[in-house]
Amino acid sequence: MYEKQLLLIPGPTMVPPRVLRAMSAPSMGHRSKEFSAIIKDVADNLKKVFQTEQDVYILTSSGSGAMEAAVVNFINRDDKVLVLVNGKFGDRFVKINQRVGAEVIRVDYEAGTSANPEDVKNMLAKNPDIKAVFVQHNETSTAVVNNVKAIKQAMGDHEALLIVDSISGMAVADLPVDEIGADVVVAGSQKAFMLPPGLAFITVSEKAWKVNENCTSFNFYFDLRAAKKNYAQDTTPFTPATNLILGLKEALDIILEQGLESKFKQQLKFKKIIREAVKAMGLDVLVKDEQSASPGVTAVMVPENIAWKDINNIMLNEFNVLLAGGQDELKGKIFRIGHMGYVQETDLLTVIADLEMALYKLGYKLELGQGVKAAQEVILNLKGEM
Repeated sequence: MYEKQLLLIPGPTMVPPRVLRAMSAPSMGHRSKEFSAIIKDVADNLKKVFQTEQDVYILTSSGSGAMEAAVVNFINRDDKVLVLVNGKFGDRFVKINQRVGAEVIRVDYEAGTSANPEDVKNMLAKNPDIKAVFVQHNETSTAVVNNVKAIKQAMGDHEALLIVDSISGMAVADLPVDEIGADVVVAGSQKAFMLPPGLAFITVSEKAWKVNENCTSFNFYFDLRAAKKNYAQDTTPFTPATNLILGLKEALDIILEQGLESKFKQQLKFKKIIREAVKAMGLDVLVKDEQSASPGVTAVMVPENIAWKDINNIMLNEFNVLLAGGQDELKGKIFRIGHMGYVQETDLLTVIADLEMALYKLGYKLELGQGVKAAQEVILNLKGEM
């Protein structure tokens, strides 16, 4: 059964057979003409997914590597920055900025609440010397999606850079980078790109490149100037994860074959399926506001008198379904169902049916089939609409 595990955490996500086959190809020389042609193809398609005319650079690292690159290439010691914190990964932006010696102004939000654009407007008015605004597009730790467009609009004509972590948001929720005017946007391979961890992506606006010219923070491996110079020759400054990039080529083909608009509608359908199903089971969701609820992951409150570890034990050991627990202050209070990447409706029906049985075994009062029925109704009602 180990090869049939249903992996429904908010990353890493399941990998399609097409991508697995692509990654199983023999190793290639990373400086060969053949591999440079693949880099060029991948770079062009990444721009389509990011909806930008700017290059999207490939980093061989986790998504956190791209987050670090988004700081060390643009922020100097003593620069003042504003970080909007919805959860664990917003806090990571705080820590990286503190490491380079920036003066960090953080605005924290209650778990399950999205960032308020008015806070950005007010903070910039009070602190006109802020150099950059950092925000998560999709905060997986709390299953919140932030309205990046509204945040950019709230910034008005302020010169601060808008730096966005879209590691779990890219190809999940619409983020037209150029149209919005985001300056630096990062993403990662192990979420909607349907790959194992190991690749990260970053795009940089012309405005941000000008800021980069005066950035003196130490970096070597994550030096985007080196990435830019090498991209002009369809290569990378250091040895990349070649077979992951072969998989990325195939994954991008899959995403673009479906089309971004169709993909975003599908993610909204998945969100509705899970949210309606768990509500029908009498469970509460952490994010109450529909507009703030992530299209890629749903956070569900653990019922009273039931332990998450017991739910997880049954889901994993009896049904071979892996969900994610809460992190930090939410540990034991929520569990998270991922629905991004290589997922289809029947996977969600399965996880709901298994969750019903797990809770039933643990003494939770529910009528078996309530959640599945609600999920089925969403699927049937939205058939052809999304």
